[in-house]
Amino acid sequence: MRGDLADVRLADQVFAPHYAAALPTRARERMTVFGDRTRREPIGELAAGAMFDVLELAGDHAWGRAPDLGLVGYVDRTKLDACI
Repeated sequence: MRGDLADVRLADQVFAPHYAAALPTRARERMTVFGDRTRREPIGELAAGAMFDVLELAGDHAWGRAPDLGLVGYVDRTKLDACI
């Protein structure tokens, strides 16, 4: 969870200084979801093909939500494919 950014779909439920529209992506391979930006604190695993809604891309990581797992965290952005 972050206090500075929230999914725009939650604007009527959550106050945040900034909102972003989620970019739906899929995991190209099995990968870990981390609770911290440095990716040292694993909180779950995404299966290959699982959805991940990206809210922020920065450096080599993406921050967002894994809807099937109900997790919010960071993943390796190089392992994601955009859903068009």
